[in-house]
Amino acid sequence: MPVSRRAVALLIPLSLFAASACALSLADLTDISNKEASGGLKAALETGSKAAVSKLGAEGGFLNNDKVRIPLPKILEQARPILKMTGKSQQLDDLVVQMNHAAEAAVPMAKPLLLDAVKSMTITDAKNILTGGDTSVTDFFRGKTQDKLAVQFLPVVKKVTDKSGLATKYNTAMSLAPQLGVLAKDQATVEGYVTHRALDGLYTMIAEEEKAIRADPIGTGSKLIGKVFGAIK
Repeated sequence: MPVSRRAVALLIPLSLFAASACALSLADLTDISNKEASGGLKAALETGSKAAVSKLGAEGGFLNNDKVRIPLPKILEQARPILKMTGKSQQLDDLVVQMNHAAEAAVPMAKPLLLDAVKSMTITDAKNILTGGDTSVTDFFRGKTQDKLAVQFLPVVKKVTDKSGLATKYNTAMSLAPQLGVLAKDQATVEGYVTHRALDGLYTMIAEEEKAIRADPIGTGSKLIGKVFGAIK
């Protein structure tokens, strides 16, 4: 089936942009194509990040999703047989629920930072996203938001996990572990561990949303996303 001139007009800048050895930037292309390609990508990232936050921030958003569900730190899971023998394994199950609920409570705080990252996206960022493969969106958002989100998430997560007596005992027992080199720093406290895993889950779901957009751009309901991503399918 012949390709329309308008599809070709959109395809040219994006295909050039996606070439690994490409020396051109969007600024070298026509103003209209530049705005459409950049606008379509920004709209897709905004749509994907909003959807990811909405899904994860709902009750059960982490707990009921096998892709992002936060398990116990390995050292606690390894202690399960001992705790089971003493009738305390239920504490572990309760802690898993609390950890995942803590992540669900923290994730909505990510929305403003994610949207700011999309708005500030540069031509270089756009090129890296289009040429970076399956992890390009994750890499973009990690680079722009991870450190700030970790700071914001931690107190929210801690407020929830502090309700668990087991979490308090874990934190006390593990306080010296990183200094001794027997435990990663992000697992030294329950809240640090959950914050780290919550961020991983957030970026994972953003990447999942991007895949869905690429697979069905028209289904987003955005004419611009449909036009740009539909032309490169």
